[in-house]
Amino acid sequence: MRFFITLSYDGTRYHGWQIQPNGDSIQQRLQEALSTLLRQPVEVVGAGRTDTGVHAKMMVAHFDWPNNPHAPCPLPLAPTIVYKLNKLLPQDIAVQEIRQVADDMHARFSATERTYHYYIHTRKDPFLQAYSWQVTYPLSFERMNEAAKVLLEYKDFTSFSKVNTDTRTNLCDLRSAHWDEVAPGQWRFTITANRFLRNMVRAIVGTLVEVGRGKLSIDDVRRIVEAKDRCQAGESVPAKGLFLADIKY
Repeated sequence: MRFFITLSYDGTRYHGWQIQPNGDSIQQRLQEALSTLLRQPVEVVGAGRTDTGVHAKMMVAHFDWPNNPHAPCPLPLAPTIVYKLNKLLPQDIAVQEIRQVADDMHARFSATERTYHYYIHTRKDPFLQAYSWQVTYPLSFERMNEAAKVLLEYKDFTSFSKVNTDTRTNLCDLRSAHWDEVAPGQWRFTITANRFLRNMVRAIVGTLVEVGRGKLSIDDVRRIVEAKDRCQAGESVPAKGLFLADIKY
């Protein structure tokens, strides 16, 4: 039997989702808690890999459980499993749901769409510092939205990908990209695609910020994308403002 876990986490003190040899990770904590609760080793597979310091309002992972009524804990018959699992997990990781799915469903490969949010604030606020990037120079979000629309014309996002990754293709079906003011002086970038490359969102935001500062033009954005060269794009913005917000299947 296969189960999907829906969870959220504050990634501040973790080395990303994926298990690391010398760092704490979300995947490791979740596997350890599940294995303790179910009294046998459990491996979880995530919908993607968030980098060090990146957060998730919604992450999905799957794990398999023997279809055996004599197993130590018949999972479908354990209505309190979410509560018990959350008791074992640290406060910065929270499970919302565990549900059985078809055996051929895959947390990563069955996902059809992912959405990320990136948060920027333009004036000092002690209650935003942990989850938003403060920008101290003027930005034209109108120009940044114009530049974001340009990205929808392309499929190859090599210029915004971390180099030397194990990905097979840098093609992504980008479906939306826009900035919205969610409160006075607080802005959210929303970007949706079928898949994302490593570091892609933070590199895109860094490039759009350069447009907002007047250092890059709309034509420069086209040039950068078409160059297929990471060195041409803007710097990656801080991880703390990035959230995996939604995954659709």
